Amino acid sequence: MSILLDISHIDMTFPTAKGEFVALQDVDLKINKGEFISLIGHSGCGKSTVLNIVAGLYQASGGGIILGDREVTQPGPERAVVFQNHSLLPWLSAYQNVELAVKQVFGRRKSKAETKDWIEHNLKLVHMDHAMHKRPDEISGGMKQRVGIARALAMQPEILLMDEPFGALDALTRAHMQDSLMEIQAELNNTVIMITHDVDEAVLLSDRVVMMTNGPAATIGEILAVNLERPRDRLALAEDKEYNRLRSSVLRFLYEKQRKIEPIEKPNKAATPVAAHTNKAI
Repeated sequence: MSILLDISHIDMTFPTAKGEFVALQDVDLKINKGEFISLIGHSGCGKSTVLNIVAGLYQASGGGIILGDREVTQPGPERAVVFQNHSLLPWLSAYQNVELAVKQVFGRRKSKAETKDWIEHNLKLVHMDHAMHKRPDEISGGMKQRVGIARALAMQPEILLMDEPFGALDALTRAHMQDSLMEIQAELNNTVIMITHDVDEAVLLSDRVVMMTNGPAATIGEILAVNLERPRDRLALAEDKEYNRLRSSVLRFLYEKQRKIEPIEKPNKAATPVAAHTNKAI
């Protein structure tokens, strides 16, 4: 496999009133063409910062990013981003929301007929061709996110960047979206970098799970290769020993190696004693 993206020893610092805050330190990762990568870690570990640097929204304080043979210094259509919020324009239909991206990227390189076919093709890819003329307030949350993914795919990006794209969805809708994403990647063989807080989602979807250490100065703690056969069936994997071993490895990293301890306030005399304190790992 050929390396598509080289994240080379990047650092990221932010100015604060108390001096510089080191968010990332020496993050080094090479991603192959067609690979699905999940970034996982505790809140505040710099996952979104890494994604924003790859997207060109932030400029790294040190190190660099090479996409193909080009250095990443600013946003570009070869890196499409899908956020947790669908970010659709509410006064436009699903078709028109995708059309905006297509016209922005391709301009006059596609004829009117080619543009129409391409928009409909991408909406069909995410199973939204039946509702292409509906506005966002006329469709469900999962359907809105499908349109957001169609809009990103219609740009023909080299890398699809996804920042917790299914985090706001209910469990059943989320499962359907995960299945759709696996179908799309199998068909397009596109490269995906996805941020998630969901261990099962990370193992189910990924070729590698990149686990981030806690900040400040967060970096890559471990990388777990997921060598499960594709296509993947979530019901069959529930009983699969290798799947459960991989899942346990991620949980062990998050809960034992990178446990995030929250300060426990001492109760005042009037307060009810706390019997136990449970840490949220992700």
